[in-house]
Amino acid sequence: MSALTAAARPVAGPVPSTVAAGAYDLRRTYGEGEAAVEALRGVTLEVPSGQFCAVMGPSGSGKSTLLHHLAGLDTPTAGRVVLAGHDLGTLSERRLTRLRRDRVGFVFQSFNLLPTLSAEENVVLPMTLAGRRAEPEWLEAVLERVGLTERRHHRPSELSGGQQQRVAVARAILAEPAVLFADEPTGNLDSASGGQVLALLREAVDTFDQTIVMVTHDAHAAAIADRVVILADGVIVADLPTPSEPAIVAALQEASR
Repeated sequence: MSALTAAARPVAGPVPSTVAAGAYDLRRTYGEGEAAVEALRGVTLEVPSGQFCAVMGPSGSGKSTLLHHLAGLDTPTAGRVVLAGHDLGTLSERRLTRLRRDRVGFVFQSFNLLPTLSAEENVVLPMTLAGRRAEPEWLEAVLERVGLTERRHHRPSELSGGQQQRVAVARAILAEPAVLFADEPTGNLDSASGGQVLALLREAVDTFDQTIVMVTHDAHAAAIADRVVILADGVIVADLPTPSEPAIVAALQEASR
């Protein structure tokens, strides 16, 4: 799926329904005066529904800050964020919390599983807390897809790191979110387990038409995405619509100069 360009999109006004997540002239400054740090300096990015978009860049480039803003976890200094058809700047804190709960999935470097619950209980927990019940057939399909059918009753301490991250992926997919945000999802895994998790994310896009925005420092991981966006010093310096690992490495090297 091709990337959407947003260069001519106004900061205010309607956004196409094909955009799952969008940032428009997004700016984020931490601190004040001489101590101020500009983490994002006018970033404009649209992620279409059904796209797997990887975000990369040198340390301190603003990639995690961008992800947190797109997911509604932080408030911009200026600019606009649109998520699942909602302009986040117009939402009350209560409506924003509900939107994150109902329409957003998260997978982080740390697995964030409750140790006293089984794998299956961890998978369904967000829906349970939201007062929703997972369809049994869909739950079975997700557990089977991530290879946890036989481990569903095991607690996190009885699972490997890769299996725990698969629980986190299943938890995110089960609610069928408008966008799944993944922040260094393979950062704590060995190469084999990381590869399995990346394959699951890729399959979520190809099979379930999931939209994914993933922050990673790993060019090999990013190469499975449909598109790679590279940041440096708070601005987008490269947007690769057909990424390959060599092209990603070259763009990262250029961004680090």
